[in-house]
Amino acid sequence: MNNLKEIDIREIDGFLIGNAENEKTATGCTAILCPSGAFAGVDVRGGGPATRETDLLNPVNMVQQIHCVMLSGGSAFGLAAGDGAMQYLSEKGYGFETGFGNVPIVCGASLFDLATGDGGTYPDKAMGYEACRAAFEKAPLMQGNFGAGTGATVGKYLGAERMMKSGLGIYAVKLGDIKCGAVVAVNCLGDVTDTETGKKIAGIMTADRTELASTCDIMLEEIAAGRNVFTGNTTIGCILTNVKLTKSECCKLASVTHNAYARAISPVHTSADGDTIFVMTTAEIEAAPDSLGVLAVKVMEKAIVRAVMSAKSAYGIKAAADLGK
Repeated sequence: MNNLKEIDIREIDGFLIGNAENEKTATGCTAILCPSGAFAGVDVRGGGPATRETDLLNPVNMVQQIHCVMLSGGSAFGLAAGDGAMQYLSEKGYGFETGFGNVPIVCGASLFDLATGDGGTYPDKAMGYEACRAAFEKAPLMQGNFGAGTGATVGKYLGAERMMKSGLGIYAVKLGDIKCGAVVAVNCLGDVTDTETGKKIAGIMTADRTELASTCDIMLEEIAAGRNVFTGNTTIGCILTNVKLTKSECCKLASVTHNAYARAISPVHTSADGDTIFVMTTAEIEAAPDSLGVLAVKVMEKAIVRAVMSAKSAYGIKAAADLGK
């Protein structure tokens, strides 16, 4: 596709993105803002989600547009970061007009990073507020060990000893006037593959922690063992676009985009993951929704790879860049 051009995700007009994190305690949050309102949808596939306002995105419900998706660490504690987004947006006068003032609509999802770093401190209202401030001030948008990816890890079926460091990934493209981008924090139970090369790039390590093993093979070998698997997982992401979509079409696009998770992460959508994808659109450009689905899957796949390859070793946990050293 010679006319498919990579862009900075902030070139998708109407959106602002910012990170905030606590490096010591290995947690953070990423605010994805659309102050003027975005049509939105969601699809939750994992068996252990921590989410905020996902019911609101059901097409039968009243509110049509949202103002923020907050991705965070901290497990269910991290959902408090959304309160910071509500305060920040409210102070700036953004939100759903109720007749008695504006109420910002903030959706979100949190991943489990409590086993990384010092622990005990979670994304809270203050951190969510700081992520929004960074977005509005157009602070540098970092990937890897930043924002919601600060404490993210992968390959955890056999516990923390053999897992690897992951992080936050961002990727966006332009195709004519159509723009589509993905933000994702990869924190899965399973292994991660670069879908373009077919090469496994991160996941569960061998016992000597020198190379990659296979989570699926280990699970099949132990199928009768009844292992109590590591429960701290969840990959959370958001698709941003300018294509005209209804709430129903946004939800369908979120569903289709889970194909990227299924192609790049194995196993995925387990009972120990809370895998979730949001969609936000400013609804400006006409395009075929199914074709946009093809594009969104490609963009999310690339963002997943970015999340792994941008990560740096930390907290005694190896990253993909360390393999082979």
